[in-house]
Amino acid sequence: MNTGVVIDRRYMDHDMGAFHVESPLRIEVLLRMFADDSLVPYLAIPPRPATAEELEWVHERGYIDFLRSTNGKTTPLDADTTAGPKTWPTALLAAGGFLESLDRIMDGTVANALALVRPPGHHAEASRAMGFCFLNNVAIGAEHLLRRHGLRRVLIVDWDLHHGNGTEHAFYERHDVLYFSTHQSPLYPGTGAARFFGHGDGYGYNLNVPLLAGKTDADYFHIFEKILAPVAAEFAPEFILVSAGFDIAAGDPLGGMNVTPKGFGLLTASLMAMAERTAAGRLAMVLEGGYDPAALRDGVGEVLRALARGTIPSGDSPSLRPPEAGGPLPDEGSRLLGALSASLRAELEEPLQTFRRKWDIPSA
Repeated sequence: MNTGVVIDRRYMDHDMGAFHVESPLRIEVLLRMFADDSLVPYLAIPPRPATAEELEWVHERGYIDFLRSTNGKTTPLDADTTAGPKTWPTALLAAGGFLESLDRIMDGTVANALALVRPPGHHAEASRAMGFCFLNNVAIGAEHLLRRHGLRRVLIVDWDLHHGNGTEHAFYERHDVLYFSTHQSPLYPGTGAARFFGHGDGYGYNLNVPLLAGKTDADYFHIFEKILAPVAAEFAPEFILVSAGFDIAAGDPLGGMNVTPKGFGLLTASLMAMAERTAAGRLAMVLEGGYDPAALRDGVGEVLRALARGTIPSGDSPSLRPPEAGGPLPDEGSRLLGALSASLRAELEEPLQTFRRKWDIPSA
């Protein structure tokens, strides 16, 4: 079964100005990549606009009406977020395109999916656009799975450089959606401290891992395997959604992380294994950040190859080993697990102390 891909030239219609890093060029470089015959096989999923009802699962009606009113105009919304003449229809297409990818996984057309849409979404609040984001695509996607497909538990993994404040707030008092974020800190938007662990019914279901700059493939892989994987196994999600930000790539102009294309592929394989354990392999990724065109292209390419490979490496780590498998870690995984940044373990002390109030995370 193929991997599904959502990408469309219309995602270039949203434009915040000639010198803005969140530019139509991001989609242009990906379209050129897909024109290369050497890419793996995939199924193109045509996007459709999200409906008002779908938007209202996450956003307030007055805010939706306001965004609609910007259609055909140029409307600054904050210091770095501007609605252009075609932002409204493009944002609808981004949210709806992601929902289409979820439907194609749920009906068995594709095994997993990658939605390469813009504008991004994880900063968008219920009634506020911010951080280049207008509609919270991944939050709308989680609601879609719960409301339209009757799922009971959804895991959202956010590896973007920046904390997804909008996604956190959407589910902060809920236990049917677990939000797990790794993000550079201190950095915009200034949220995402480990102590924010959810509230009420959602206590324990909001997990933040703030990180200093300089983290590598090894560091992210360690966090996914030693912290996220045991939590995911215990939470037992029926679907995993990923806010895939490629601004953690080495050389991104907004960040200070050092993830390589190979690292993005390895993180994807780790998430695929988590999905295989409890979610029948159901995994969908949606594009968030990533502002160096070459790094975005190369990272997306490796993610797509990992998704399309459709095989889970065997090993002794919590997620890379399927329930029936054994044997040593893949060579690349073994190498990465032994090459952590000097400060990582100290940085993880507070998150682990917080997370262990709810989740059984072994010592690593």
